[in-house]
This record gives sequence, structure tokens and C-alpha cells, in this order.
Amino acid sequence: MKILLTNDDGIQATGLRSLYHALIRAGHEVQVVAPVTEMSAVGHAVTMASPLRVKVFDEVNFFGHGVSGTPVDCVKLAITTILDSLPDLVVSGINAGANVGVDILYSGTVSAATEGALMGIPALAVSYDHFGTVDLTDQADFAATLVSRVTWGELPKQCVLNLNFPHLPLKEALGLKVCPQTSVPYSDWYDEREDPRGRKYYWLGGVIPPEQVSAEHDRALLTAGFMTLTPLRFDFTDRRTMSLLSGLAF
Repeated sequence: MKILLTNDDGIQATGLRSLYHALIRAGHEVQVVAPVTEMSAVGHAVTMASPLRVKVFDEVNFFGHGVSGTPVDCVKLAITTILDSLPDLVVSGINAGANVGVDILYSGTVSAATEGALMGIPALAVSYDHFGTVDLTDQADFAATLVSRVTWGELPKQCVLNLNFPHLPLKEALGLKVCPQTSVPYSDWYDEREDPRGRKYYWLGGVIPPEQVSAEHDRALLTAGFMTLTPLRFDFTDRRTMSLLSGLAF
């Protein structure tokens, strides 16, 4: 397959490099277009008021294009301009940190995959439930195997598969669960701090309350040690409420 690989952690991130080599080992043609710098939690942002610049990363055993923009910018620019032909699949990751529950709204990783799907190309987002630098070779090989096993042409249009790995060695994971996204929102707070000049600043913190999460949804299963795979469809229409509002007349 011809695969467009991107992420939101930046083109030099461990997760992207691991997935790049795993996909090549699996026999795929991989082209990388990814942000030059980290773009975590930018959601589906698109650069509108400044130019995009591209830097070629031509290294030993790696080649890619770094873009001075968001993950969605990277996918748009790759598909419309950089690539000579359309990819068969867009893969985004491996992200440092899980993308489960409402994370999918914030995540640049998932948004990059979503943009590929919106442009008519099957897409996979891949994340790991830890923010530190770890060896992701086994997880990348698993993701590459999944790419080969999914019959992408049979999936509905504009569908994104969202794969998450637990913070465990892959051999200790409890298996793969196809499961729904949890709908529990974050419980957020801001730590108030002071810089060396005495000026206040704020640092965001937050957790998804575990006691509110259903045992068969992605956040709980990932915490328990399962790999999770959730198909996502980005139709935000609340059809039940449509019926409740259908009697309105002006």
C-alpha cells in the first residue's frame, strides 16, 4: 500500500519514526509529511493567516517532509500538493499519550487521520498511553500488521480507526478489544504558579474520572491493559434532538 504517515508530536518523534520503519518492513511504500515541531492538542486547526513552509528531512534510513503547520495542514498539503499520487491510507502516530474518549476532539493525531478520511482516504490513528519516551518497536509492528489485515475498502466512507496501546510491554497486553469511545468529559483544573519575575501563569491539568467510565469503553479497557480499536464517524448531528425540535415553527 501507499501510505501517508503523519502525527502531531513532530517529524522527529520516536513514535512516528518507529511506525515509519515498521510499515516499510511490512512492505508498504511510506511517505512522511508531518509537523516540524510538536502540535499536540491542536485539534482540527488549519493555518489560514500565515504561509506554510516545508523542510526536507533526508537522513540515513529516513526521508520525509516537515511542515511549519498543524497535523491537518500536513495532510491537506500532502494530498493536494506534495505527493505525486493519492495514498491508499493515511496513518497518524504513534502518539505519545492515549487518544480515547473526548481526547478525539482535542487530538491533532486523530484530526490528521480525520482529515484524510474527509478527503476520501481510509485512515488510522495510533496512540500509546504514556507521555515518556519508550521503545515502540513492538507496538509499531502490531500497527503495521493491523494495516495489512483490515479490508479498508469495506469500511464506510469517512471512517477513522482509532487504535490505542496500553502502557505495557506488548507481550503483557491482554489482547485487542473493538469497543466504543467513552463519553465522560475531563475533570479539569488549572495550577496557579508564579514565574521568576513574580507574574502569575496557569498550567492545565485534568483527568477522566475513572469511576464514571463504563468497563467496556475505551478508557477503562486501556487502563485494564487491553489494546483498543474504535471506529469513529464524524457526524455530530444529534438525531434524537432533531425529532424533539421538529415541531418548532416561526
